[in-house]
Formats: sequence, C-alpha cells, structure tokens
Amino acid sequence: MNTIAFIFARGGSKGLPGKNIRQFAGKPLVVWAIEHAKAVNRIRRVIVSTDDKEIAVIARKNGAEVPFIRPSHLAEDCSPEWLAWRHALKFVRDDEGTLPEAMVTVPTTAPLRLPMDIENCLDEFEKSNVDVVITVSEARRNPFFNMIKANKDGSVDLVMRPNKLISRRQDVPPVYDMTTVAYVARPEFVLTKESIFEGKVKAVQVPIERSIDIDKLIDLEIAEFIYKKDKET
Repeated sequence: MNTIAFIFARGGSKGLPGKNIRQFAGKPLVVWAIEHAKAVNRIRRVIVSTDDKEIAVIARKNGAEVPFIRPSHLAEDCSPEWLAWRHALKFVRDDEGTLPEAMVTVPTTAPLRLPMDIENCLDEFEKSNVDVVITVSEARRNPFFNMIKANKDGSVDLVMRPNKLISRRQDVPPVYDMTTVAYVARPEFVLTKESIFEGKVKAVQVPIERSIDIDKLIDLEIAEFIYKKDKET
C-alpha cells in the first residue's frame, strides 16, 4: 500500500511552550515521532509539516523530509489541524502527481507509542472499508456512571442516564478516550470532508500507559515517570 506519514509540529504552544522540541528521554518529542514513523516499513515517506525553522532543522537532521514550510495561518492556536492535513496532501499531490492510498498522522505528543501501534492502525485500515482509523484507550471516567453535568438550577446529574440502575462501574457500557497515538486516513476523504466523524471510522485500542498525550508540563512528567519505570523493569 502506498503510504506516507505526516508529522504536524507547529512552533507555538500555549499549554507547554516549545512543546514539539521539548526533550523527552534525551530526544525532542518531534524526533520520537519521526523514529516511530520510520520504523514502519509500509511508510515510504515521512514528512514534517511545520512553520518553525528550528523544528525543520531538527526534523531534517533526523531523517524526515521538510519539503515546505507551513503557512502561518495554518499554524495558529485556533487553526484546525484538519486544514494542515489538507495542505500537506495537496503538496504531495502537486509534487508526485497523485495522492497516496493512505495518510498516516503521527503526533509528536505520544512518545510512549510503539511502532506496533501504527502498524495495527494500518492493518485495520487495509482490512476495513473505512475513511479513518483512530486510536483509543479505555476511558478513565464513564458518562453513565461517574461523569456529571451542572444543571441550570445549580444541581448536578449524570452526563448520560442509563436505562437501568447501575451501581458498579463494571456494569456500565464501555466508553473510550480518543488518543493522539496515530491516525490513518483516506486522502480523498480528508480533502472533501470537514472532520473525522463525517465518515466511517474504526478504532484501534492502545493501552493507557502508551497513550499519554503531552499537552502540559504535568503530562510530560507523567510520561517520563512511565518511561523510566518501564526501563527499570
């Protein structure tokens, strides 16, 4: 299958300034994503989309392509990453004269991911007639049991009321958290639709310990703790 991996790494970040080049276990986060993508044999190109010159230099030094600099209007805090996906795909279409059969997005914020997780997403994409494959992990809270919403009168209630009384967490319908481990998408779908769930979507479950999404300093510290703990065992 003709597959290209994209790593979207803009320079700005409010939650954790300089996030994409923050050091994690001796390497910048963007380098972890590059190495994970390059370890998957089915991926023939690894392209980093960034607006930041420093990120571009680091990416090239570590074996990724940076064939364009992302326009600033696609790298702002409020810029939908979906539009950056489109921009990257249009570049490839103009560069190669065709689109890949699959685009893989490898976020920088999941350094505990394994290349196997990307492989599993590609397997699901290849065997299923889907538009997008996402990754999920078991949810830490469940809207049928221990997630609440505030009512207008100040009282609180469950986010979703089950059809019958549920007194144990184990009895609620399973729900999952979306993770930033990896995405696989059909390029034509990305170019013609506005969001993931406009299409047919399947999910690959990833263990919670590999799905930490680094958005703030506390997330980075938790990921480092897990990484060091795994190395010691």
